[in-house]
Amino acid sequence: MAGGSEIFYGGIPVFRGFARLMDPALYAPLPDDWSVGVADIVESTRAIAAQRYKAVNMAGAAVVASVTNALEGREFPFVFGGDGASFAIAPADLGHARAALAATARWVRDDLDLVLRVALVPVASIRAAGADVRVARFGPSANLSYAMFSGGGLAFADAAMKRGEFSVDPAPPGTQPDLSGLSCRFEEMPSARGVILSVLVMPMPSGDPTAFRKVIEDIVARVENSPDAGRPVPSAGPPLRWPPQGIDYEARARRGGSLAVRRAVVLAFTLWAYALMRFNIPIGRFVPKTYVRQLVENSDFRKYDDGLRMILDCTPELAAELEQRLVTAAAQGIVRYGLHRQDAAMMTCFTPSVMRSDHVHFIDGARGGYASAATALKMGVV
Repeated sequence: MAGGSEIFYGGIPVFRGFARLMDPALYAPLPDDWSVGVADIVESTRAIAAQRYKAVNMAGAAVVASVTNALEGREFPFVFGGDGASFAIAPADLGHARAALAATARWVRDDLDLVLRVALVPVASIRAAGADVRVARFGPSANLSYAMFSGGGLAFADAAMKRGEFSVDPAPPGTQPDLSGLSCRFEEMPSARGVILSVLVMPMPSGDPTAFRKVIEDIVARVENSPDAGRPVPSAGPPLRWPPQGIDYEARARRGGSLAVRRAVVLAFTLWAYALMRFNIPIGRFVPKTYVRQLVENSDFRKYDDGLRMILDCTPELAAELEQRLVTAAAQGIVRYGLHRQDAAMMTCFTPSVMRSDHVHFIDGARGGYASAATALKMGVV
């Protein structure tokens, strides 16, 4: 029924405890009349080689922000992938999502000088090809939940997009998406334990699903139970300075007026916000200390979207141990993986309202992150 389809995602129970992520009972199949959206930056490796890390992350987060704003805040499942994003959308929202994706692709091209390719793939087409799309809701805190995907459907949609199928063309020049709430004001977060490790682990196409589950559960358990690894966001929040490094990107994300005017507005607003945060000045229901605590709790540093993604702050010894476990699993034909070591992590924020607790903070490595890990995976580096 259409009505049941529209309210599908809100009816999925939220699970706590990331170690449970491989339990198939947590994942519900998407309705047949839904669609999967996928987006990524073309030649992101080249952009990263040019040290355009923030631009690449801003483009990926813009996909989530534009679709969320187009849906007027209605909940839908999505996952941030560093140089792109994936999501699922109900049929009633498909037109809004298509327009938002087209506008975002145009904005990324015009304002970030990058190429964002996007596609909307019907779930029915995914299932006809033998894959599936199932979704779970993981609650990292009491504030919000994140979607997780299994079934191979996102991987199928991504491959179809790269073949040019189901593509969404960029909107006409000058089209501006609604990116309200998107920002990147915080500074990089240096590793406290020695290494910021980007982890990407995918199943081998012909591998044993049970063996793959065991590898993922082993990796997650080793991280969860070790004092040598943790979230890359400091408990006191990321460093904040003024003017912020991401000032130009935030100005470009705003609507209305020349870029110079938008930059001036953002400078003034971020100075005011910096003063509130720096001196812990509450304004109405906004309490800086509460916001920072929620920011830390809401940081999206681990997820599952047909494969395990994590950004960890860990010791070099633990990084080597995780790598050895993956080397062994790859040699057994169970996984493909990519790892990337760097000295810091970075955050891109989507905060539609500071008065709500469900603001989202996307974490990636600050020197290539997920995109570099994916490059290692594609190259078969083990």
